[in-house]
Amino acid sequence: MKYYPVFLRIKARLCLVVGGGRVAERKVKGLLECGAKVVVVSPELTACLRELYDERVISWQARVYHRDDITGAILAIAATDDPGVQDMVAADAERHNIMLNVVDVPAKCNFILPALVKRGDLAIAISTSGNSPALAKKLRHELAAQIGREYEILNNLMGILRPEVMARGLPQNDNEQLFGRLLTDDMLIWLRDNNWPQIKAHFESIIGVLPEALQNSLRDVIAA
Repeated sequence: MKYYPVFLRIKARLCLVVGGGRVAERKVKGLLECGAKVVVVSPELTACLRELYDERVISWQARVYHRDDITGAILAIAATDDPGVQDMVAADAERHNIMLNVVDVPAKCNFILPALVKRGDLAIAISTSGNSPALAKKLRHELAAQIGREYEILNNLMGILRPEVMARGLPQNDNEQLFGRLLTDDMLIWLRDNNWPQIKAHFESIIGVLPEALQNSLRDVIAA
């Protein structure tokens, strides 16, 4: 089966998690990291989820799943091993055109979650289209060993420089070439060595003299 790869903005959007065990806990944490408004439906919660509820970080319906629970959600995650509940949530998600992931049951999902390597805002997604979660996990570990914190810093630097470059109104092709030149392979070495003078010289050789405020922002990212 072919899946359309996408990253969703779910900040302040309602997301439903059915289940209150350890798997549900992991899914809830992932949603909260992205700013989602999370509702959990489960008779019981793990200690961690109960703490999140007590602190009013999540909402909790302390009972079994009802068909109306999914109404208004942008997506739902069924983190329960009860096939009957899985089928009910899947049917409701289909009826309301809501994105659904049933944990470890790809056939009941209309989206699946990739394995992720995360370095700050940098996220590398790995999917086997549900064929082999073990292979996805293996690749995640291999990539995690190769992608160090310097990639996170580089991503943050590009996030600061991008508005400066885009404000110049250059043609798209020129921008692509400019950003490609900024991302020299030596940049990772300079970042590992915390070599700000070389990084500054490289940037200025391509985009010109950097305003002092911009220099300070870039230096702060490198020093953090």
